[in-house]
Amino acid sequence: MGLLDFFTKIKERAEKFLNEKNVLTDFLSKIEENTGIKKKVIAFGAVSLTGLYLVYGYGASLLCNLIGFVYPAYYSVKAIESENKEDDTKWLTYWVVYGVFSLGEFFSDIFLYWFPFYYAFKCLFLLWCMAPVSWNGSQILYRRVVRPVFLRHEATVDNMVSDLSGKAMTAAESVTREG
Repeated sequence: MGLLDFFTKIKERAEKFLNEKNVLTDFLSKIEENTGIKKKVIAFGAVSLTGLYLVYGYGASLLCNLIGFVYPAYYSVKAIESENKEDDTKWLTYWVVYGVFSLGEFFSDIFLYWFPFYYAFKCLFLLWCMAPVSWNGSQILYRRVVRPVFLRHEATVDNMVSDLSGKAMTAAESVTREG
């Protein structure tokens, strides 16, 4: 699937969404009625303004994190409630990659935030990770980075977690006995 196919699929999904009946499309329909501007144009304008805000706006971090969290969280809940387990794996993979990315970002934030357009690129990265295509970022990063590192260090981490949980249990027991 090429880049043109990707954008075509996004356009089709956006048009399908704009033709569905939900709170957002009802709101867009009311704006369309009052202004005479088509829903498509309003939605495109909103997406464009969001992009500009990510580049120049105050609070771009919050907006970017909301984009990277709200949509995936909603579809994760839907996946949990569905009978299909394939979508569970898709969203669980996203959350693992999101967690690894967030951890890396936490330790490198002092450097990253100085880069111009950082939040725009971060948002694009998160959108790529949740994209409804087989070559989305979370699948690729999981297969090529996270999984090999995990498999290489799994036994060591398991031993460390077991040791720490044993020590935590002993500490909790001693605290409860003393109290």
